[in-house]
Amino acid sequence: MMHMTMYWGTDLTLLFDWWTTDSWPTYSLSLLACFLFSLLYQFLESLRILLFKPTSAAAPAADLPSQPSSIEAPLLSKSGGGGRKNSLRRLAHAAFFGVNAAIGYALMLAVMSFNGGVFLSVVLGIFAGYYWFRSGDLVSESNDAVAENSCACS
Repeated sequence: MMHMTMYWGTDLTLLFDWWTTDSWPTYSLSLLACFLFSLLYQFLESLRILLFKPTSAAAPAADLPSQPSSIEAPLLSKSGGGGRKNSLRRLAHAAFFGVNAAIGYALMLAVMSFNGGVFLSVVLGIFAGYYWFRSGDLVSESNDAVAENSCACS
Protein backbone atom coordinates (compact mmCIF):
# COMPACT_ATOMS: atom_id res chain seq x y z
CA MET A 1 0.00 0.00 0.00
CA MET A 2 1.33 3.43 -0.87
CA HIS A 3 1.07 5.99 1.89
CA MET A 4 -0.12 9.50 1.11
CA THR A 5 0.81 10.99 4.49
CA MET A 6 3.95 10.81 6.61
CA TYR A 7 4.23 7.64 8.63
CA TRP A 8 6.81 6.07 10.93
CA GLY A 9 7.53 2.40 10.60
CA THR A 10 9.92 -0.23 9.37
CA ASP A 11 7.67 -1.58 6.60
CA LEU A 12 8.96 0.29 3.58
CA THR A 13 9.37 -0.12 -0.16
CA LEU A 14 12.00 2.32 -1.38
CA LEU A 15 12.41 3.24 -5.08
CA PHE A 16 12.28 -0.37 -6.39
CA ASP A 17 10.09 -3.41 -5.72
CA TRP A 18 13.10 -5.38 -4.50
CA TRP A 19 14.16 -2.70 -1.99
CA THR A 20 11.82 -3.53 0.87
CA THR A 21 12.33 -3.50 4.60
CA ASP A 22 10.39 -5.34 7.25
CA SER A 23 12.75 -5.32 10.24
CA TRP A 24 14.90 -2.84 12.11
CA PRO A 25 18.23 -4.05 10.63
CA THR A 26 17.08 -3.74 7.01
CA TYR A 27 15.34 -0.44 7.76
CA SER A 28 18.49 0.93 9.42
CA LEU A 29 20.62 -0.10 6.43
CA SER A 30 18.17 1.64 4.10
CA LEU A 31 18.32 4.82 6.16
CA LEU A 32 22.12 4.64 6.10
CA ALA A 33 22.04 4.23 2.31
CA CYS A 34 19.79 7.32 1.99
CA PHE A 35 22.15 9.29 4.23
CA LEU A 36 25.21 8.21 2.20
CA PHE A 37 23.52 9.01 -1.13
CA SER A 38 22.73 12.49 0.22
CA LEU A 39 26.39 12.93 1.18
CA LEU A 40 27.42 11.73 -2.29
CA TYR A 41 25.06 14.26 -3.86
CA GLN A 42 26.65 17.16 -1.98
CA PHE A 43 30.18 15.86 -2.61
CA LEU A 44 29.60 15.62 -6.36
CA GLU A 45 28.03 19.08 -6.43
CA SER A 46 31.06 20.48 -4.61
CA LEU A 47 33.42 18.65 -6.96
CA ARG A 48 31.52 19.91 -10.01
CA ILE A 49 31.72 23.51 -8.80
CA LEU A 50 35.41 23.12 -7.97
CA LEU A 51 36.42 21.46 -11.25
CA PHE A 52 34.37 23.60 -13.59
CA LYS A 53 34.80 27.10 -12.21
CA PRO A 54 34.61 29.74 -14.92
CA THR A 55 38.14 30.81 -15.85
CA SER A 56 37.21 33.99 -17.70
CA ALA A 57 36.37 36.06 -14.60
CA ALA A 58 39.73 37.74 -14.03
CA ALA A 59 38.65 40.89 -12.20
CA PRO A 60 35.54 42.24 -10.52
CA ALA A 61 33.25 44.42 -12.62
CA ALA A 62 33.94 47.44 -10.39
CA ASP A 63 37.59 47.46 -11.52
CA LEU A 64 36.61 47.67 -15.18
CA PRO A 65 35.07 51.08 -15.96
CA SER A 66 34.70 50.23 -19.66
CA GLN A 67 32.23 47.42 -18.88
CA PRO A 68 28.69 48.20 -20.07
CA SER A 69 26.00 48.35 -17.42
CA SER A 70 23.77 45.34 -16.97
CA ILE A 71 21.08 47.05 -19.03
CA GLU A 72 23.44 47.55 -21.97
CA ALA A 73 25.10 44.13 -21.77
CA PRO A 74 24.08 41.64 -24.47
CA LEU A 75 21.97 38.69 -23.42
CA LEU A 76 24.18 36.24 -25.29
CA SER A 77 27.93 36.69 -25.27
CA LYS A 78 30.31 35.44 -27.92
CA SER A 79 32.18 32.48 -26.49
CA GLY A 80 35.00 32.58 -28.99
CA GLY A 81 34.72 28.91 -29.89
CA GLY A 82 37.36 27.23 -27.79
CA GLY A 83 37.71 24.26 -30.08
CA ARG A 84 37.74 20.63 -29.09
CA LYS A 85 39.11 21.22 -25.58
CA ASN A 86 36.22 23.51 -24.71
CA SER A 87 33.62 21.10 -26.11
CA LEU A 88 35.09 18.18 -24.12
CA ARG A 89 35.07 20.33 -20.99
CA ARG A 90 31.44 21.28 -21.60
CA LEU A 91 30.55 17.62 -22.22
CA ALA A 92 32.23 16.56 -18.95
CA HIS A 93 30.47 19.37 -17.10
CA ALA A 94 27.11 18.31 -18.56
CA ALA A 95 27.78 14.67 -17.63
CA PHE A 96 28.63 15.67 -14.05
CA PHE A 97 25.48 17.76 -13.87
CA GLY A 98 23.36 14.92 -15.28
CA VAL A 99 24.67 12.36 -12.78
CA ASN A 100 24.15 14.79 -9.93
CA ALA A 101 20.62 15.62 -11.09
CA ALA A 102 19.79 11.90 -11.32
CA ILE A 103 20.97 11.35 -7.73
CA GLY A 104 18.97 14.39 -6.62
CA TYR A 105 15.80 13.12 -8.25
CA ALA A 106 16.31 9.64 -6.77
CA LEU A 107 16.59 11.27 -3.33
CA MET A 108 13.40 13.22 -4.02
CA LEU A 109 11.59 10.00 -4.95
CA ALA A 110 12.90 8.33 -1.80
CA VAL A 111 11.47 11.17 0.29
CA MET A 112 8.18 10.71 -1.56
CA SER A 113 7.86 7.31 0.11
CA PHE A 114 6.47 9.48 2.95
CA ASN A 115 8.45 7.56 5.56
CA GLY A 116 9.61 9.86 8.36
CA GLY A 117 12.93 8.07 8.82
CA VAL A 118 13.78 8.32 5.12
CA PHE A 119 12.87 12.00 5.15
CA LEU A 120 15.08 12.69 8.15
CA SER A 121 18.02 10.66 6.82
CA VAL A 122 17.95 12.47 3.45
CA VAL A 123 17.65 15.92 5.04
CA LEU A 124 20.39 15.17 7.59
CA GLY A 125 22.61 13.77 4.82
CA ILE A 126 22.15 16.88 2.69
CA PHE A 127 22.81 19.05 5.74
CA ALA A 128 25.97 17.16 6.69
CA GLY A 129 27.20 17.02 3.10
CA TYR A 130 26.68 20.73 2.65
CA TYR A 131 28.47 21.44 5.90
CA TRP A 132 31.44 19.17 5.12
CA PHE A 133 31.84 19.75 1.40
CA ARG A 134 30.23 23.03 0.41
CA SER A 135 30.11 25.49 3.29
CA GLY A 136 33.69 26.47 2.39
CA ASP A 137 32.33 27.80 -0.94
CA LEU A 138 30.84 30.74 0.94
CA VAL A 139 34.22 31.89 2.23
CA SER A 140 36.61 32.24 -0.70
CA GLU A 141 39.85 34.13 -1.04
CA SER A 142 38.88 35.63 -4.39
CA ASN A 143 35.91 37.68 -5.48
CA ASP A 144 34.58 34.89 -7.69
CA ALA A 145 30.90 34.36 -7.03
CA VAL A 146 29.77 30.76 -6.89
CA ALA A 147 26.31 30.28 -8.32
CA GLU A 148 24.37 28.96 -5.37
CA ASN A 149 21.31 26.89 -6.11
CA SER A 150 19.18 26.01 -3.10
CA CYS A 151 17.34 23.22 -4.93
CA ALA A 152 18.63 19.87 -3.72
CA CYS A 153 17.83 18.15 -6.98
CA SER A 154 19.73 20.25 -9.51
